[in-house]
Amino acid sequence: MSTPRDRDGDGFDDGRADGQSGWQEPAHLGGGSDTPPADPPAGPPAAGASTPDAWQPPGWDLPAVEPERPAPPAAQAPAPWQPPVAEQRQSDVPPEQAAPPRRGLGGLFGSRPPAGPEQQPGEQPPQQRPTTSQSSVDWSGIRPEHETIAVPPADPFSTQAWAQQVGWVLSDGTAPEDEALLPLLQSAPVRPGKEDRPSRVMRGRGNGLELVAFDVASPMGRSWLSTHAITAAPVLGAVPGFRLSPARMWRHGTGGLLQIPSPDPEFDRRWVLLAAEDGPQVRRLVEDPVVRQSLLGTDDGDELWSAAGFVAAIRPDGNRPQLVEHHARLLAGVVAALAAAP
Repeated sequence: MSTPRDRDGDGFDDGRADGQSGWQEPAHLGGGSDTPPADPPAGPPAAGASTPDAWQPPGWDLPAVEPERPAPPAAQAPAPWQPPVAEQRQSDVPPEQAAPPRRGLGGLFGSRPPAGPEQQPGEQPPQQRPTTSQSSVDWSGIRPEHETIAVPPADPFSTQAWAQQVGWVLSDGTAPEDEALLPLLQSAPVRPGKEDRPSRVMRGRGNGLELVAFDVASPMGRSWLSTHAITAAPVLGAVPGFRLSPARMWRHGTGGLLQIPSPDPEFDRRWVLLAAEDGPQVRRLVEDPVVRQSLLGTDDGDELWSAAGFVAAIRPDGNRPQLVEHHARLLAGVVAALAAAP
């Protein structure tokens, strides 16, 4: 019986010449040939060799670094980006055939003339305040170029500076001439509070009328808040009481007032004229085409009424130059229509 310890002749060390113990190195490694291996090169030792006499097979060494390969050219930085130049377009219409600029209706102090073709915005001459002799002039004509006024809208202090620049007189609502404004304020169609007072009063001329513009100041805690802007024109003679309001607005205190129709259905759809009694003066308001066109060209945000010897317009906003001019145009048409009635 054989055991793993028995030598069956197929071991590596059985001692036979043809057994595994007779294994030889392959020929490509120098075994099985009487030719001695190649001598190491006589040149300098290869890089990485541990000793100077170390031998490496042919082709094992790294290629020589000579000659030096040229480095690629450095990339040039791109040119900084420049925004495209705006195309200068010329009008197709020759200058001699171009239509003249349209002249608008103008505001309280007339329309602003356009700047000349050779004048740049930064080259405008400095603004000049009107002299004392100019302050009493009616500013309904074309405003000179040096009278151009630019103020931030809805700023009461800039509004007062604008009023002073065009020659208007300011007061705080407590002057003796301001006492007549309180009955006018209390008769406004917006139901003002009992403690409301006129504030930031401005007086001057515009559109052929003597005008007074002021804010309705309501108490708000320890301060006052401007809730409405009123512009009024005093009228001579007896003026019937009326109220001209947009149809979309809620109306109060209309007991005993008559609705006066107009010949324009579109006007009756958007505006309502109420009067204490029917007469030629109140009918003239809705029959006058200038009054109807002026009101139809608005956003239906103003109300007009007559009381205390004034014809006034009110809007829920603080006074500003554009609003004063807007109210002045409406009042000019209404006053002219009342004066033209027989």
